[in-house]
Amino acid sequence: MITQLRQMPGVGPRSAERIALWMIQSRNDQPEQIATAISKTRGQIRPCKLCGFFATEELCEICRDDSRPSDLLCVVEQPTDILPLEKTSAFRGRYHALGGRIAPLDHIGPEDLRIQELLDRIERENFSEIIFALAADVEGEATTNYLVEILKGKPIKLTRIAHGLPAGGGLESADELTLYQALTGRTKL
Repeated sequence: MITQLRQMPGVGPRSAERIALWMIQSRNDQPEQIATAISKTRGQIRPCKLCGFFATEELCEICRDDSRPSDLLCVVEQPTDILPLEKTSAFRGRYHALGGRIAPLDHIGPEDLRIQELLDRIERENFSEIIFALAADVEGEATTNYLVEILKGKPIKLTRIAHGLPAGGGLESADELTLYQALTGRTKL
């Protein structure tokens, strides 16, 4: 059990041991409830056919929500990237998860991502703005640039999220790329 628990992200050897011992020594049925919840979730969750987020039906809750603006689209790398964006409540539009990013060294090209699905959505739906929220690394930039190049002739505003220093972060702990992006992406006060 400890070996299996250690395969989970963020669970080290000591945590795996503590969790395993708790499961063995627990006098209530909570470990069984957790195991049932894991199994049930794995069996019921699938990718949304439209955006790629997690869904229990054909479309996820976000895509089924008619109160969200349908003219704003935020493009992310992975479905898990939608979660922190949703927590901010700063964006209420639609999403599209690519399923990764272009990474030639890992043999991941545009054909391996959900780029064609994105292009099909853009043709079908009437987006006024597409916001790219991909990583600020080489692969993320390459993917963003690839998509911008494909879409630059369309009458759609193309933007990217701002990059820079995290809230509460100081200059002394920032790397050169973060500082560069913070300086070049500055806004007028």
